Amino acid sequence: MIKVGIVGGSGYTGGELLRLLSLHPGAEAVCITSRKLEGRPVGDVHTHLRAVSSLKFESPSPAEVAERCDVVFTAVPHGTAMDWVPELLDAGAKVVDLSADYRLPLEVFEKTYGMKHRAFREAVFGMPELHPEVRGAEFVANPGCYPTGASLSVAPLVGAGFAERVVFDSKSGISGAGIAPSQTSHYPNMAENVIAYKLTSHRHRAEINQELSRLSPGVKASFTPHVVPAVRGIFTTAHLLVKDEFVGEIPDKAGIERIYRDFYKDSPFIRLVPTVPSLAAVRGSNFCDIGFEVDGSGDRIVVVSAIDNLVKGASGQAIQNMNLMMGMAETEGLWFPGGGP
Repeated sequence: MIKVGIVGGSGYTGGELLRLLSLHPGAEAVCITSRKLEGRPVGDVHTHLRAVSSLKFESPSPAEVAERCDVVFTAVPHGTAMDWVPELLDAGAKVVDLSADYRLPLEVFEKTYGMKHRAFREAVFGMPELHPEVRGAEFVANPGCYPTGASLSVAPLVGAGFAERVVFDSKSGISGAGIAPSQTSHYPNMAENVIAYKLTSHRHRAEINQELSRLSPGVKASFTPHVVPAVRGIFTTAHLLVKDEFVGEIPDKAGIERIYRDFYKDSPFIRLVPTVPSLAAVRGSNFCDIGFEVDGSGDRIVVVSAIDNLVKGASGQAIQNMNLMMGMAETEGLWFPGGGP
């Protein structure tokens, strides 16, 4: 049984890691940290875990966590993981970092997040569908939720060389804003409303550019996020504008479907759907559902993806990475459907 630690377990991501690990046949959470909640039972904070988890929040050192755990998830704010990750790695633990501290090259991180990195290490970008090198890795940087839904939606078409530019419009449930209340998440401000923010400058754009440029150097990407009055989910609409040489020459629906199925033939959590994906169909699951339509003008393909931002966009993908790092089946502990309506 793999022993797992969670550093920073008081938020939604920590609670979701514990929920998913409680279903995992090959891994067990043995440690969860929070300085401000030290000594309190997990079920008092994550009430859905009452009678499921007997853990209490602790405040151990990185070395103490590494001594007790084979794998450690760092689910702490940006800028905090760098205080934990090097010590955990040096003490022999494998690490999946759910913050942004190690997702980008050093200079890109410092420019994007406006802070100096205090302890940079190279990490594998933890999107297994695009990075098979996750298998057997010692240190993985879990992607952001928006880049997961966006990058997976168009990766096959970008990799095939069709894209001149991709314009992403993503809509997220409010849990993506974190557990601490804010003006945006205040019910009277959010209910019956859609809030666009950081229209041209969201930090996750750097991850999207990083992944798409690996597949097709020079491709351009634009990204605008929105918050909608839902708890979970990210619904992304990608407008893929094709290169001039492909205008009027885009494959038909069957041809594009073949491109997707071939690209994702070894990716069990990608589901190609015949119509528009539904957030309800992926809620609570690690699936990414993708649908598409070819514009009759011949110069655009519209692709839509749906994920649960707390599962495939965070904790589920982190466990998917852990499975591969530890030599287990990719689907171990994650092969279950969404919650439906």
